[in-house]
Amino acid sequence: MFRLLRLQSSRKPRPTGAQRRDKHHRAVMAIRREDVNPWERRAPLAPRHVKELNNDGVKVLVQPSNRRAIHEKFYMKAGAIIQEDISEASLIVGVKRPPEEKVIPRKTYAFFSHTIKAQEANMGLLDDLLKKEVRLIDYEKMVDANGYRIVAFGQWAGVAGMINILHGLGLRFLVLGHHTPFMHIGMAHNYRNVSQAIQAVRDCGYEISIGLMPRSIGPLTFCFTGTGNVSKGAQDIINELPVEYVEPHELKDVSETGDMNKVYATVLSRRHHLVRKSDGIYDPMEYEDHPELYTSHFRTSVAPYTTCLINGIYWDPHTPRLLRRLDAQRLIRPLKSSCALNEGSPALPHKLLAICDISADTGGSIEFMNECTTIDKPFCIYDADQHIDHDSVEGNGILMCSIDNLPAQLPIEATEYFGDRLFPYIWEMLLSDATKPLSEEEFSPQVRDAIITSNGALTPKFEYIEKMREKREKAQILKKIGMKRVLLLGSGYVSGPVVEYLTRDERTQVTVASVLLKQAEELAAKYPNTIPIMLDASSQEGHLASLVKDHDLVISMLPYSFHPTIAKHCIRRKVNMVTASYLSPAMKELQSSVEEAGITIVNEMGLDPGIDHMLAMECIDQAKADGCTVESYSSFCGGLLAPECSDNPLRYKFSWSPYGVLLNTISPAVFLRDGEVVSIPAGGTLMDSSTTMDFFPGFNLEGFPNRDSTEYAELYGIQTAHTLIRGTLRFKGFSKAMGAFVKLGLINTEPSPILQHPTSAVSWKELLCQQMGLSSSISPEAFEEAVCKQVGEDQFRMDTLRWLGMLSDDAVPHADTILAALAKHLEAKLSFAKGERDLIILRNDVGIRHPTGELETRQISLVVYGEPSGFSAMAKTVGYPIGIAARMVLDGEIGTKGLVVPMTKDIYGPALARLKEEGLHIVSKSTLQE
Repeated sequence: MFRLLRLQSSRKPRPTGAQRRDKHHRAVMAIRREDVNPWERRAPLAPRHVKELNNDGVKVLVQPSNRRAIHEKFYMKAGAIIQEDISEASLIVGVKRPPEEKVIPRKTYAFFSHTIKAQEANMGLLDDLLKKEVRLIDYEKMVDANGYRIVAFGQWAGVAGMINILHGLGLRFLVLGHHTPFMHIGMAHNYRNVSQAIQAVRDCGYEISIGLMPRSIGPLTFCFTGTGNVSKGAQDIINELPVEYVEPHELKDVSETGDMNKVYATVLSRRHHLVRKSDGIYDPMEYEDHPELYTSHFRTSVAPYTTCLINGIYWDPHTPRLLRRLDAQRLIRPLKSSCALNEGSPALPHKLLAICDISADTGGSIEFMNECTTIDKPFCIYDADQHIDHDSVEGNGILMCSIDNLPAQLPIEATEYFGDRLFPYIWEMLLSDATKPLSEEEFSPQVRDAIITSNGALTPKFEYIEKMREKREKAQILKKIGMKRVLLLGSGYVSGPVVEYLTRDERTQVTVASVLLKQAEELAAKYPNTIPIMLDASSQEGHLASLVKDHDLVISMLPYSFHPTIAKHCIRRKVNMVTASYLSPAMKELQSSVEEAGITIVNEMGLDPGIDHMLAMECIDQAKADGCTVESYSSFCGGLLAPECSDNPLRYKFSWSPYGVLLNTISPAVFLRDGEVVSIPAGGTLMDSSTTMDFFPGFNLEGFPNRDSTEYAELYGIQTAHTLIRGTLRFKGFSKAMGAFVKLGLINTEPSPILQHPTSAVSWKELLCQQMGLSSSISPEAFEEAVCKQVGEDQFRMDTLRWLGMLSDDAVPHADTILAALAKHLEAKLSFAKGERDLIILRNDVGIRHPTGELETRQISLVVYGEPSGFSAMAKTVGYPIGIAARMVLDGEIGTKGLVVPMTKDIYGPALARLKEEGLHIVSKSTLQE
């Protein structure tokens, strides 16, 4: 009887009493839904495991899933609670990785993370786990004292892989002109259970035994690498054929003269093909410590006599490969046939027809297996001469099958098998408290040594992952010689024009480093010589330092608070830097260090600040050159939405987090008006100071002052000005609507415990009642009356709150603060829809007194619309100035050392000219008064 069938009814592991939790201590665990791969129908535990947990007082939550092969009614019958919300659980188990956005902070998770080799595709997940302080237990690293995995699907990977490759051989033989018994074996997932698959293999074996294999193809030989569970599972399937096992050195003879009424198999262990490079001897003890001293002769001693290779060995970069591309080229050379065959009985083109790489280790022991196949596209033909894969079973080459989730094809048996191996360790996993230091926990070596992350850091055993990542990134970055290398920190929507502009020069390479790897990858895919990498600058300062070292220039699109830290790394490595942010006090403190390092750090090179500076100084410098004095200066700038998109009470939409915009509403401001300093205190009166801006009457604009404008009298050299104001533009109604949030106390950055609890929702009505000191049980009429009074009896503000759903019982988004919750709410309500466009308006009015006594008012305007299918207006007006400045620094056009702002002609002259070439149309008009 088939061994795997017996395993299903084998021992049911039970932990000892000491391992169990006290039944009065109600532990909660959850089985999460598998939602990354559509073929993933497994679960980490079967209903009988859940029943035993439930009987011992453990509350088991199971996320509903119609895709799961074992119906949820069986889990319910076992005592599980089927529900979507699993945040109550302290332990969450799955099979494969969850999407980053579904990872719950400060929980213990157990799943296959595929991160231990620093796999690039999963580094985003790893960083998210670290950021959320998740304790990750990776099944792949749960091993016994001898290093063998104890919680795995390996046996079932071997079973499914072997069934698949027999099916594939049937297809390949047919293409080569032969109908064989293998044609009646299907893919593993096409069978209701493994018993049906076994019967199909047995039927195939019967036909082979009665001589129905075409004689012209010769005896079939199968080689199994490895002696672990994967190999054993595959052998369990071939054992259902009439098979004779031989030693590897006997394979040559049976491949030429063997019996056609059977197939032949050999199991390859290390001693059969590994030899020391120096003397051809195999020493198993030495190999364990120094595999790099050995090579494999598999390519010459076994592969030439193998019809199908089933590879199940783990590969490490230090270990020898089984097959290389050169070996494959030799192995697919045509065979010299010794007998005359007719057209209806063709000979095989070469002996090695197929490889089933169950290890699915790309670029591993099978060097030319560069990409895994999938369950829905299981086969390809590798053409070694062309070094390409054909998505077919036709063509010249070797049939490849390298599916990386094989057990998902037999999900019920795989779940039972895996659950039996995981179950004994569930009890100690339940005791894990991810909020505690790992040193305070008591785990068995099997669990402790499988913990990859805990308390926001890689555990000591896995710290090597970060070094592997950095090494791979470094090799990628430095691969091309003679390049000017730019490190772009941030992959937000304004980064596109920066990359586009810089990569026009084929000698420039841009590394996009972002905490959002997928976003960086999407950006990099659009442009040549662009490399995406994952970087969280807030927690990976060592990684940041390494990246800075390998580049000629750093561009920071991160929040201004990061810039001093980034600048210090640039100073240490003598690397230039460009940023669009204001020159903060913390940055100014670095002036002498920057000069001593002999580097240039360009600041305030965006739109506002940036283009506004350059237009101002171009006008002011020309006025001074003409012998004039500047009597007034007014500059207003706004990122708006195109008028046809202004369909909400704020007349505003967000393409990024509204947090900064909201916080600005309570900022202070200082400006000069007719020789008098006007101060607006912090706390919310800024919105009351807005005034109508009528220079473009059709736009119905309003403006309010921004920061301290008076400091620009010295920066611009216009101490003669009696009026000096810099401000923000919005469509009329914005300030009044924002004033409602201010008056209700929603611009609040203090921690808010009631909004932080993930399992309890708070409605807007409840939140506003708390802010106003009212009972949440107040009647709707009394509630609205109280709110109306709080916002100054202003109906427009009430209509705004009503339109935004903030007078209802709708839930407030979970957040650490009220302001953060409001920002999330507005981002969801007021985001740009597909096809909508934004608008930038910048207006400088400069009052110039001529020597003749005439007063000229110079009106300088920039109006830019976004492109629905291209860059937004904000992206163009921020990104292109940065890109231009970066290019000027790289090419030595900006040679000033130290902290630089674009207020000198050597910078603003070329920069403004190049902005015009990018389609930014600047209009300048004048009016004269006697």
